[in-house]
Amino acid sequence: MRSKFLFVCGLLLTTMVLAVPVAAQDCTAESPCVLDALIGFTDHRLEWAKDRAVEFGEMFPQFEVVIHEFSDYEPLLDSYILAQEQGDPPAIMQLFEVGTQFAIDSGYFKPASEIIGDRTEVMGQAVDFDDIIPVVSSYYTIGGQWSSVAWNTSTPILYANQNILDMVGIEELPETWQGVEEACAQLQPLVDDGTITGCIVWPNHGWFYEQWLAQQNTELVNNGNGRDARPTQVLLSSEASINIVQWHQDMYQAGYYAYSGVQRDWPGTVQAFNAQQLPFIMTSSASAGGIMMNAADNDMEVRTGMMVYDADVGWTGNILGGATMWITDGLGEEIEDAAMAFLLFFSNTENSASWHQTSGYVPVRNSSVALLEEQGWYEANPNFLTASIQLGDSQVTIATQGAIFGTFVETRNIITQAIEDAMLLGGDVAAILAEAEEEANVLLEEYNLLYVDE
Repeated sequence: MRSKFLFVCGLLLTTMVLAVPVAAQDCTAESPCVLDALIGFTDHRLEWAKDRAVEFGEMFPQFEVVIHEFSDYEPLLDSYILAQEQGDPPAIMQLFEVGTQFAIDSGYFKPASEIIGDRTEVMGQAVDFDDIIPVVSSYYTIGGQWSSVAWNTSTPILYANQNILDMVGIEELPETWQGVEEACAQLQPLVDDGTITGCIVWPNHGWFYEQWLAQQNTELVNNGNGRDARPTQVLLSSEASINIVQWHQDMYQAGYYAYSGVQRDWPGTVQAFNAQQLPFIMTSSASAGGIMMNAADNDMEVRTGMMVYDADVGWTGNILGGATMWITDGLGEEIEDAAMAFLLFFSNTENSASWHQTSGYVPVRNSSVALLEEQGWYEANPNFLTASIQLGDSQVTIATQGAIFGTFVETRNIITQAIEDAMLLGGDVAAILAEAEEEANVLLEEYNLLYVDE
């Protein structure tokens, strides 16, 4: 089956509808130039972004940044592509991390490093990309260049309801797969008597599989995870890959993993944890704000720990999730600089710290972490520090940099389906992954045929 994402990529790469340069115009306080920015949030995070746009306009009244909200990244991408086809693309777009190869191949965007050049500031806004935490900078540095401007970065962490754990005397949070299994066995009497409905849950989503690959220092695609050269093989039959899916199958069959039967069930898993139906959830650090607000409202003691790993293999590090901000190519120089200045302001030390406090996304700057420590934020809110420690302690390797390839979205869906099949249908995990690998590689080959490196 071919997804709309792959169809759109093919259309893009064969037609290559380029951005129409913005006509030169005088940007004044009386007649400000409008910079449209597409963002994939509709809740309090959207309001935070709009407030920053207003602040930027007060600093530079000759420009007006207009934030357009979307419910998710995929409809946002659809809207951007349509605007490109109509010859009127927005200046700024938020794009999820798995869309990085698409962004490069489409020719729609101008790399951040190319816009900045050797400047240390743009319109008075400091560049200072050396301040970005290493695991973030390593992901978005492509061919030695910053491709985009880091903003909303996340990582999966473990959340635990201590109220439930106290019922069976669990004081230490599990750090490994094996520790989770031991805790679940200890909690099983509460499942049997109906106090809770299960032990642990996380969304069945390819992002978690990718994290566990990185923890085992294993690549998802060949050619240096797609960073040394365009990848030609998706590597779903590796020992690490089989290990991950086998653990899913074992946890499900033991009755420990409370799978809802719905793929990518982000809201359902959080809702189950918030309703105190089970004591453990692994989900995005970006959920910390909402989970902690619910805990305060319901007298829950919630603790967080790093995403669990396989003790038999060890832990190398985790990769990031979330998105970055891209600038459309073909803008006039004045508009282009304004767009870059806005993004540098948007993600500066103070705003990155504020964004973390609002959302739970990891502050992308070391200086932001230091600022939050100085303010006593982490002392008062220790659960928000876990994600920063996890990414900060991660070794930078080819595996933890994360994969770059054109059919990433498609492949995530294939992986998710394979995991579900292994759990619900049973069977040999290696055989299931071999079939999934074959499907993923057909898609990758078709994609690569659409793009010929010069």
